[in-house]
Amino acid sequence: MPTPDNGPAQGAVDLISNLRQLNGTFAAREQKVADFVSAHLEEISGMTIAELAGAVGVSTPTVVRFCRSMGCDGFREFKLRLAQNLAVSLQYLAPSHRDVSEGGAGAVDQVLGALYATVNVMRQQIVPERMDAAVQALTEAGQIVVAGVGGGSTMVAQEAANRMFRLGIPAVAVSDSYLLQMRAATLGTNDVLLLVSTSGAADEVVSAAGIAGGYGATVVAITRPGSRLAQEATIAIEADLPEDPDILKPTASRYAHLVIVDALAMSVAQARSEATTENLRRIRASLTAYHGRTGPQPLGD
Repeated sequence: MPTPDNGPAQGAVDLISNLRQLNGTFAAREQKVADFVSAHLEEISGMTIAELAGAVGVSTPTVVRFCRSMGCDGFREFKLRLAQNLAVSLQYLAPSHRDVSEGGAGAVDQVLGALYATVNVMRQQIVPERMDAAVQALTEAGQIVVAGVGGGSTMVAQEAANRMFRLGIPAVAVSDSYLLQMRAATLGTNDVLLLVSTSGAADEVVSAAGIAGGYGATVVAITRPGSRLAQEATIAIEADLPEDPDILKPTASRYAHLVIVDALAMSVAQARSEATTENLRRIRASLTAYHGRTGPQPLGD
């Protein structure tokens, strides 16, 4: 059983998980506090320690002991941590309407529905002149560093680098925040830093944009309109993409970002058609020599 003397069994990062895991292990009076808190999660932030103690029927020192058992220094920190948890956790805790999948085909239909809706929203927001400017910068780039931080953005950045190196332009994907700052500092006037960020608020990408731009590199950002990253970029390809309220569906915004990446890659390939065609031929020839297969394969891959 956690006690103030021995220290809490859990840290104070995720109080909701702590509350569930420690349930039944508290001293009797602290358990009463735990039961009340569990049943009134959204109300605690508006209560004083005296009000909570009175509602539960315990003393204020008991409330303090409970907070320390939960990994907090006292009631003030407990309220703050709980409010932070709830800000991001309520959509996962509250019951919500979810589409019922009818087998594998139903799941495919649900994913496709989210994909179509998101990509259509993106299509209506794209500014052609910015796409053209990005294509010109990428076509003339001496090298391209692509970066994204987080699951979806990292995947899109890796695919963007994968598309670009095939066109005969040195390209590398970066997801490590420190390496990104270093890479950004090596770029110059003929280089491009391509950043992917759904929120446009990640400190790592905003900082890298400022560094690369300061050394004269062109910063192309695929991000949210008006975000910190959009304001820092040389060319901002902006789209405010909705997310499905069903938390069990994978995020669809990455599909829209992949469409933008493919459109950029295709346009750059067309602008450099002679070099691109020769590069793709060499790639295909090298793979055929490596694995010996000569049957139909994706021509642009």
